[in-house]
Amino acid sequence: MEAALELLLIFASFAVLALASKQIGDYFAKYDLPLITGFLVAGILIGPYALGLLSQSDLEKLRFVDEMALAVIALAAGSELYLRELRSRIGAIVWVTLGQIVITLAIGAWAMWWLSGMVQGFEGLGPGARLAIALLMGVILLARSPSSTIAVISELRAKGPLTQLALGVTVVKDVMVIALFAIVFELSRAWVMDVPLGLGFLLVLLVDLALSAALGYGLLYFFIRALTQRWPPWLKGTAVLFGGYGVFVIASAIERFSSAYLGVALVPEPLLAGLLAAFLLVNKTPLRDEFVRLLEALSPAVYIAFFTLTGASLALDVLLAAWPVALLLFAVRLVGVFLGSFAGGLVAGDPLRLNAISWMAFITQAGVALGLAKKVADAFPAFGEAFATVVVALVVLNQVVGPPLFKKALRLAGETHTRGPSGTLDDARDAIVFGDDDQALALARRLAARGWSVKLASPDPARVEVLRGQGLTATAFRPGAFSALDPGGADAVVAMLKDEENLEICRHFYEEYGLENLVVRYQGRVPIERFQELGCMVVDPTTATVHLLAQFVESPGGAAIFLGLEEGQRVVDVEMRDPALDGVPLRELRLPADVLVLAIHRGHEAIVTHGYTQLRLGDRVTLMGSPESLEEVMIKLGAP
Repeated sequence: MEAALELLLIFASFAVLALASKQIGDYFAKYDLPLITGFLVAGILIGPYALGLLSQSDLEKLRFVDEMALAVIALAAGSELYLRELRSRIGAIVWVTLGQIVITLAIGAWAMWWLSGMVQGFEGLGPGARLAIALLMGVILLARSPSSTIAVISELRAKGPLTQLALGVTVVKDVMVIALFAIVFELSRAWVMDVPLGLGFLLVLLVDLALSAALGYGLLYFFIRALTQRWPPWLKGTAVLFGGYGVFVIASAIERFSSAYLGVALVPEPLLAGLLAAFLLVNKTPLRDEFVRLLEALSPAVYIAFFTLTGASLALDVLLAAWPVALLLFAVRLVGVFLGSFAGGLVAGDPLRLNAISWMAFITQAGVALGLAKKVADAFPAFGEAFATVVVALVVLNQVVGPPLFKKALRLAGETHTRGPSGTLDDARDAIVFGDDDQALALARRLAARGWSVKLASPDPARVEVLRGQGLTATAFRPGAFSALDPGGADAVVAMLKDEENLEICRHFYEEYGLENLVVRYQGRVPIERFQELGCMVVDPTTATVHLLAQFVESPGGAAIFLGLEEGQRVVDVEMRDPALDGVPLRELRLPADVLVLAIHRGHEAIVTHGYTQLRLGDRVTLMGSPESLEEVMIKLGAP
């Protein structure tokens, strides 16, 4: 009872310190530094080697927090390996991944072998231990940071071949890293303990991998049962967290039991089990979206705790001594990533320009690398602490340098879609509004506020300067003179002049540019059929008011949303132009939770949608949701 109370007090104290760590991380972020750097610094300050707010024995008692965090890291890595979204670039992803694994592992292990004599804490180690350190470091040099990659992609709203390659290689490589680590870890145990590598060792290794797979399938079954219950999200998240941690507990129990009763230590790899469970869940069940949302909700608190504890465990004297080695390994890793990316891209047939910059997308490291280093520190007391310290120094360097390089690569590739200084998107949709009365001005302002680039075409040259003085983009318009408007890039035309002029405008844009989004304010002076023949959307002010009033009576909520009166909700149309999504069912799109697909228009046919409706190139998709989420989906469906 006293031990449980002591553990509770230690955990409560750590929770308070973790809150302080979050504040320090947020402070670092203000200066464009990675959050995890702030968490690590906070951990160093509160640890036994600085202020001593947590003692070495406290850290040992909090080891279960590390294991919970490692479980979430493994689950997050597996959940990102969604095969549907990687299929269009699978060839390049495979070759670049193989290139980086072979080259970076080889030169990284070689460099660590020769640098091991420079690290405080590696003195007096035999050849077997040095070989173990070299291969373990070579594997960890391969690790990436899916969370950092996704954060940069989201920040820059990036989309294109490099974006797909970066995300695909990052996820696939982390899966490979965890699998490789499981094998190298077992080999390292044999080398350090001088166990002969015969058929017996190979059999034990195969049994370990089989047990890891069995634990993964068991965890998958547990997740399916938990997520299909009618539980509140916080309870499901708790089940995911403790389910992942439970694999560590079971693996430890198997190791103790086998050592005591079988005479041989069987050590399943919990990280591999968690990764397998998450991979199967997101690819083989309909629970992917809910599972990912739960992980996203868990990750911030878990990462704060993990990185803070990692920082607290660092020996400052070893950390200071490790920086020269970390810098050299950092340089070696850059060389390996560049050569592997370039060679893999050449084999895959990617353009030379893309191959020259793709390496810049693969520098960041975070959770997986630190998690594996923590496991080495726990398993090999003779050199584990020094090993983990070198890895932490290396991760800090990669986290500082990696995100800016990735941003630069995306900009060089022309795949960013950030907001311009005017507040509109740099690939904004363009509209031309013909007219200069109050309704035309109100429409122009409304569209501009929603991300459109709007040009007013006024038939009165004297009005143009007045409109420009009001902050509007305006130009003079004469019937038949459309070239001055630069109309070729227009996505929509709204004609709000006399019917005869409106008909001439619509006919020109339909015949010359094939524009389908033609909107007309109708006055009844020209037969409406003449507009309908051109596919125009005709708005009769008189009947429109009646229809609108009726809609408010029948469905007030729906009318408010369509009119933009519902705060935070919009309805937009977007054309599906990404070949990678051709044939993908709606249910597999991973749309934001607040986005609803209202309809799909294919040619002149309206399709009633459901989860299994397959998207096709050229589909016009009607979406409803928040402006931020809609912009994300518009980029997802747009041209790569």
